[in-house]
Amino acid sequence: MTICLKYIISCMVLIVLIDKRCNGQSMKDDEFTRLRFKMVEQQIKNRGIRDANVLEAFIRIPRHIFVPMQYQSRSYDDTPLPIGFNQTISQPYIVAYMTEILKPDKNMKVLEIGTGSGYQAAILGYLCKEVYSIEIIDSLAARAIKLFEKEGYTNIMVKTGDGYKGWKEHAPYDAIIVTCAPAKYQSP
Repeated sequence: MTICLKYIISCMVLIVLIDKRCNGQSMKDDEFTRLRFKMVEQQIKNRGIRDANVLEAFIRIPRHIFVPMQYQSRSYDDTPLPIGFNQTISQPYIVAYMTEILKPDKNMKVLEIGTGSGYQAAILGYLCKEVYSIEIIDSLAARAIKLFEKEGYTNIMVKTGDGYKGWKEHAPYDAIIVTCAPAKYQSP
């Protein structure tokens, strides 16, 4: 583990402990924090993800808030999980891999096709200037918008629509990431 990552992890633990005392954080939150650090070390870093900013994003963004309550105990497992409507939140390593190869930075504007639970958008929102995300399932888009508002994400915009059509009003984008698996193209 590099000194920089050790410092980040040490600072994060200190912030969590201080925040717990100030905000009455529950023991369940402590367990989620422990599992998140373990996920980063064992599932993400051990598989070759090296970008320090990407690793920090995965430490900072709590995956369990993007998972339905009945699956939250498995939030940091090395697996995709159901989010409803026959959709899943991707396996943490896959989200990390896709994020790292995108080479995100604070000046980027990214288009994401397939909002799903919003986890990938939240990771990108932490790393990039603006994220525009399109979700074809209205209920998932509405759930993600509500979560982003609740959590204070101001640089992530979501709309319901067909990702094949893009989001021309905000183009051009520095990067486009496709986080869904459409069955086929449906022409207008």
